[in-house]
Amino acid sequence: MKILFLCVANSARSQMAEGFARLILGESVEVASAGSEPSGKVNPFAVEVMREVGIDISHRRSKNWDDLPSSFFINLDYVVTLCA
Repeated sequence: MKILFLCVANSARSQMAEGFARLILGESVEVASAGSEPSGKVNPFAVEVMREVGIDISHRRSKNWDDLPSSFFINLDYVVTLCA
């Protein structure tokens, strides 16, 4: 299964969703997050909140959906949007 969490900045909500999904679903599911207009950094408050629940997203980067490998989009199962 492949899941993409998509928002505008890819700096907080989608990064957090990706972190939770990786923890809950494990390695059997391919998970990614991206944005349509990435901010270029992950929000430090998101990093801190996730650290508080035991999930490290400090090594993640804000990225455009175009930065994902084209192979990720083949047989993509779900796209979850997290913004207005």
